Amino acid sequence: MDVFISADIEGVTGLVAWSQAGRPSSEHYDWPFARRMMTHDVNAAIRGARAAGAERIVVKDSHGTSRNLLIEDLEPEVELISGMIPHPNGMMTGLDQSFGCAMLVGYHGMAGTLGGVMEHTITGSVHRFWINGEPAGEIAMSAGTAGQFGVPLVFVTSDDKGCAEAEALLKGVTTAVVKTGLGRYVARLKHPSVTGPLIEEAARRAVLNARQVVPWSPRTPVAVRIEHNTTDQTDAAALLPGWERLDAFTIEHTADSWEAAHRQVRRAMAMALTGAQANQ
Repeated sequence: MDVFISADIEGVTGLVAWSQAGRPSSEHYDWPFARRMMTHDVNAAIRGARAAGAERIVVKDSHGTSRNLLIEDLEPEVELISGMIPHPNGMMTGLDQSFGCAMLVGYHGMAGTLGGVMEHTITGSVHRFWINGEPAGEIAMSAGTAGQFGVPLVFVTSDDKGCAEAEALLKGVTTAVVKTGLGRYVARLKHPSVTGPLIEEAARRAVLNARQVVPWSPRTPVAVRIEHNTTDQTDAAALLPGWERLDAFTIEHTADSWEAAHRQVRRAMAMALTGAQANQ
């Protein structure tokens, strides 16, 4: 079985703040530690998948500039998708129907998650996001993209809030809780010596159970709604064709498929950032 892993950073072992979960800059002075922990968690998932018989493993670095994972420290013979390019599949770029299952490592709770560590949805401009009237975040977005290829999302690692979000959405998903969120920037952390074996064993069970998990995709037509934090963000995003402005903060779009809806969502979220930058 071929296994696809999408790796984010906010939900990995040991992290609680943007100064860690960022990119190479003076504002994110703890980023070297974060990328080591991200690599640690991904490696544990790789070992677990291989223990269950995975033959080929492709890892997508899905945080920020997508140049976080230390390839020389990854388990040998994996393939890494590194670097950033606009792509309709977003955090699942590289996935196709050839994979037997998909995993999300280091993901986090959706924007507005109470007690979720660094909770957000794609960008800081999103206050709330819905798919077909249900609150959603990056876990649902990635699950829907896996589902459009008929690939089941079988495993998620995150804080306790992110794992609960995955379990509520995906029947049969296996999760590994690496920390307990006590607030947006505070958590009760498990030691890497604990989270490594925890992730490895849970990933092994998830791959063994992959054929029992049904791929998830939103029902069609797909209605997506974005509520922004500020009106200038909505001003910019509402300029895109196909979006209806519902109020000062909210826009909505309906598409015939998740693939089309996802493309529109990513465009709108990117466009909203230009509105936020107009006053800088």
